[in-house]
Amino acid sequence: MKILLYMVCSLLVMTMAYWAYTENYTTQASIQRVEELHRLVAEEKEAISILNAEWAYLNRPERLANLADLNFIKLKLVPLAAQHFSELEIIPMPPRRSLVVSSPVLVSSDRGKQFP
Repeated sequence: MKILLYMVCSLLVMTMAYWAYTENYTTQASIQRVEELHRLVAEEKEAISILNAEWAYLNRPERLANLADLNFIKLKLVPLAAQHFSELEIIPMPPRRSLVVSSPVLVSSDRGKQFP
């Protein structure tokens, strides 16, 4: 009977050792994957910051003004004048949609204050 108990205990120990071994390597693989993802996120953030800097450099007002002056005729631009602006009331606005409440609304109190 003792031998059977020893065999069951040793089998249980070996099973737990195998489980711990596989969990250890699974955890290490997950940690490596997370570190790789952190590295990729950092690279993407750096790329985004570089692109933002390039965008800011290309959209400098003095650069855009020079480009507009150089390509004024080619782009068929016209000088800005007061006639290009109008009153807001002249622009037709879309009709306002009325809000229809199809079901009753229950209004509750807020800290003891009743709403009408």
